[in-house]
Amino acid sequence: MKRISTPISEAAIRDLKVGDEVLLSGRVVLSRDAGHKFMVEKKPDWLKPILAEAVIYHCGPVVAHHGDGHWSFVSAGPTTSIREEPYQADVLETYNVRGVIGKGGMGKKTSAGLGKVGACYFHATGGAGALLAERVKRVVDVKMLEEFGSPEAFWIIEVEDFPLVVTMDSHGGSLHEEVAGASQERAKELMAQK
Repeated sequence: MKRISTPISEAAIRDLKVGDEVLLSGRVVLSRDAGHKFMVEKKPDWLKPILAEAVIYHCGPVVAHHGDGHWSFVSAGPTTSIREEPYQADVLETYNVRGVIGKGGMGKKTSAGLGKVGACYFHATGGAGALLAERVKRVVDVKMLEEFGSPEAFWIIEVEDFPLVVTMDSHGGSLHEEVAGASQERAKELMAQK
C-alpha cells in the first residue's frame, strides 16, 4: 500500500504502476460532464491553482447542507469515467492535474494524456459511496453550484486515506485493456469449443 498526498509531484506519479494500491490524502476536486465541458471550452483561470498537482474525482456526491456554508458528504461513490474521454487529456494538460479518480477506466486519448503530463487513473470501488464519504474530512469550497447543480458542481474537498487502485499509469499501462483482452481471448476459446 502506497500513501500519497496532494499536491502530488510528477516524480511521485511516475513511480506508480498499474496494480498499485494507494491511500490518497489531501485536496480532491469533483467534476463530471458539465465541469469537463466547461473546463475545455472556457478554460477559467480561477480553476488552475485549485487543480494544480491535485486530483479530479468523477463523482456526483450526495451532500448535506448544515447552514452557514457548512456541508458534509453522505455518499461519495465514483461515476463512470468514459463520458469524460473527449475532454480528459486536455484537462490534464491545461490544469496540471496529477490524477483522475473514477470507475470503468478511460480510453486511448486519456492514456496518452496521462503519459504526456505525468498522471494516473485511479479506480475507486463502485457501490461503496457511503464508506468512501467517511474518508472525506471536510468540504473546502464548492464552485458553480448554482450553474451546474449539486451533482455537477466543482466540490473541493479534503480526503484522508482514500482507498484507490492504479488502473492506468503514466507509462501506458491499463488494467482495463489487459482485462478486456484476456476476456476476449477466453470468450474465443469458449466459442471454439461449441
